[in-house]
Amino acid sequence: MDVLGERAVVLGASMGGLMAARVLAERYRTVTVVERDVLPADSVCRRGVPQGRMIHALLARGAQILDELFPGILDELVADGATRWDGDLAKLRFSMGGHQLVTAGRAAASESMPFYFQSRPFLECHVLRRMRNLPNVTILEHHDVLGLTATADHSRVTGVEVVNRENRHPTALAADLIVDATGRGSRTPAFLDEFGYGRPIEDEVTVHLAYACQAVRIEAGDIDENFIAVMPEPGRPKMFAVMGCENDIAMFGVGTMAGLEPPRTTAEMVAFAADFAPTRALIALADAEPLGEVAHYRVPSNRWRRYDKMRRLPAGLIAFGDAICSFNPIYGQGMTVAAVESLILRECLLDGDRDLPRRFFRASAKKIRIAWQSAVGSDLALPEVEGRAPLSMRLSNMYLDRVMAAAESDPTVMMRFLRVIGMIDSPTKLLSPSFAFRVVATKRDRYRSAHRQSATHGDASAAIDHARSAGTSRTW
Repeated sequence: MDVLGERAVVLGASMGGLMAARVLAERYRTVTVVERDVLPADSVCRRGVPQGRMIHALLARGAQILDELFPGILDELVADGATRWDGDLAKLRFSMGGHQLVTAGRAAASESMPFYFQSRPFLECHVLRRMRNLPNVTILEHHDVLGLTATADHSRVTGVEVVNRENRHPTALAADLIVDATGRGSRTPAFLDEFGYGRPIEDEVTVHLAYACQAVRIEAGDIDENFIAVMPEPGRPKMFAVMGCENDIAMFGVGTMAGLEPPRTTAEMVAFAADFAPTRALIALADAEPLGEVAHYRVPSNRWRRYDKMRRLPAGLIAFGDAICSFNPIYGQGMTVAAVESLILRECLLDGDRDLPRRFFRASAKKIRIAWQSAVGSDLALPEVEGRAPLSMRLSNMYLDRVMAAAESDPTVMMRFLRVIGMIDSPTKLLSPSFAFRVVATKRDRYRSAHRQSATHGDASAAIDHARSAGTSRTW
């Protein structure tokens, strides 16, 4: 493959930044990744990723792309302790919009997809290990970005000025391309404004998400599922999730939206979810061994910086991942959207670097829009979230409610729906005549649904107290 330039520089060794660097290494003689942290050799959380202690989902499409960029990495994750979903629907428990999706049977081979469960530091460690083995990639750790350099007329960005965080020694890095993967706090809008281009307009939906997460060790067999997620619904802007991670560790999280405050301790987290989470899981979590402190994280909004709508852009600079669009993280889209963008970047580079920023932003906007409409549509379906969905989104939400109702009892509908939210299939797959007929024809078994709701989400507090009084609980 032809070399496009001498050096590309990626700002930020985030998951998005590492995937961008992997693609750039195919077309640039050298790639330098500038990172403010000292990156750990093991799978431990670092300061620059404050959300690293939260539950992270790598959606199915993200897993596919990761294995394309780093062949064999999914098998490595499993060999080192991650969990791979085997298609057993009993091992997934999703409740969305008040609908408990099917929890019995197996996914058909034609509908199954890759689900891998591991912590964010574990995943990042494996990707970073692969990146360190690329001969033309250098990771410049413990450096801050001071600013960008450009030509006299500001038509092209020519490099970046960085400084060592320990000795304050400055360095100027010349570059043919700068990729900003520094996340939601990206300074690219300020740099563009400084160079005379103005700032991108922003689409934003405020959600005031606050959530708490705790790593725990659970007794074998206490929770059968690989992943449980009870998402918010109208009248209850609260959520619950537990995910089995690597090496028999589980991540337990609860969250709130619309400005509600999350609990502070593990016991408070269990009590917080007692009226809507599966009772058996709560009993297991009440008895689990906490590993470390409860972590907290806040996200004010979904925010999309519309670089695709800017009239002018300098050559040699693109934003990437959360630096373009950051989503409500409860939907697990961030890493997967960044993975999709890495393939878009690869495709754009096949046509050289002429007008690269505009081509990349416009192509990525088409994919971002799908994830945006999914996240924002779900958020605006909650009356507690400020804002009104446009008519097209309200109609889409009405149809998706029918899809999820059918997915309560039809495994085929459930898997088609999960393939769409996993970004494997286009949302248009839900609109095919045969599928729409299946959705409409599926009868909701209201008795079974109500019975399951009562059995699964009963008085968890009483059940926990009863289990402890019977001597079945363990001491923390």
